[in-house]
Amino acid sequence: MVVAAPLLAGLIVRSRRQGAAGGGALPVATVERRDFVRTLRIHGVIEAIKFHAVAAPRLSGQGGTPMIITRLIPAGARVQPGDLLAEFDRQAQTKNYLDRETEYRDRVEQIRKKKAEETADKVRDERELKEAEHAVEKAALDVKRNEILSRIDAEKNAQSLEEAQARLEQVRRTLRLRQSVVAAEVRILEIQRERDLAAMQNAQRNSERMVIRSPLAGLVVLSTIFKSNGPGEVQEGDEVRPGVPFLQVVDPQSMQVRARVNQVDALSLQAGQKTIVRLDAYPDVVLPGRVHQVAAIALGGSFSDKIRTFPVLFTIEGSDLRTMPDLSAAVDVELDRVPGALVAPRDAVTEESGRHFLRIRSGSGFDKTPVTLGLASENEVVVQSGAPEGAVVLRGRPAAGGAS
Repeated sequence: MVVAAPLLAGLIVRSRRQGAAGGGALPVATVERRDFVRTLRIHGVIEAIKFHAVAAPRLSGQGGTPMIITRLIPAGARVQPGDLLAEFDRQAQTKNYLDRETEYRDRVEQIRKKKAEETADKVRDERELKEAEHAVEKAALDVKRNEILSRIDAEKNAQSLEEAQARLEQVRRTLRLRQSVVAAEVRILEIQRERDLAAMQNAQRNSERMVIRSPLAGLVVLSTIFKSNGPGEVQEGDEVRPGVPFLQVVDPQSMQVRARVNQVDALSLQAGQKTIVRLDAYPDVVLPGRVHQVAAIALGGSFSDKIRTFPVLFTIEGSDLRTMPDLSAAVDVELDRVPGALVAPRDAVTEESGRHFLRIRSGSGFDKTPVTLGLASENEVVVQSGAPEGAVVLRGRPAAGGAS
């Protein structure tokens, strides 16, 4: 046992020396010359810039009666303007339209019949008026003969003339009143006809609203609605209340990311900065973008009003069919860029008394070399001087009391 201890110690020392000489067991990195980019990662949600929300139609003259979907386009389908998106059961609307059409046609026939009666009455009234006028003319001729007649006959002729004139005036008043009554009755029927026509047209529009077509080209995204057994994606046969959105047609060429950024990070953002957008659901999708807008007023946090966040919009300049609304996304905002810089890992830098050092490989060991640093990110740092390109540096903080 006494002999084994020195032998074991010798093996350990030899192993450490070999590891230091070969570098295979030590974490090392190479100082590279490339563009240094400092980024800020922000998480948000994809939303469409150009889209059309489709809601269950609101029908004229009816309350909030649920409507049943009989035809529905599948999610993810690409549509063109005029393509069918959804159709509701319109049997009741078709029946209502036919009933209103029957009432309208019946009212039209009533007006036609009333006008025909008015024409017949007008001919009769004109004949009666002519007879009254002829009676007045005859009585007037008889009065002209009063000079050669006896006093009694003359008085009779004068009385006949007065009676004929009174009769004529009575006929004229009766005709005017009758014409007013007939015109009022016709007008009432016309108003009723207009109401029937409006009801028929409303029923026709209601029936047409039950068929929904796409106003633009894009991608179909089905929405979640509340059903009897809980929330779920809309399907054929579901009942949807009027005004409730149940799908969207989005333009996949125009997407953006909406996010909320804390107060500290918001100071680093400004419109126009370049970004890289990655979808959490599809890691291979990488799209370029830019900072579009940073809100000027902060919003209160979800858990405390003391923590404020700023809404930020990022436009996506590329396109991919997998870019769908409501997907979570990570946005890397380019804050700084140094072209052709010497870049080293940040965990390879040590600091002593305000000075920075890199442990650069020299022979079988590593020499602690002072360096001048520039911009730094969470993982990398720019080496302005002190380290050559291609230098191999030791990564990781040295242990307390450890040799360099």
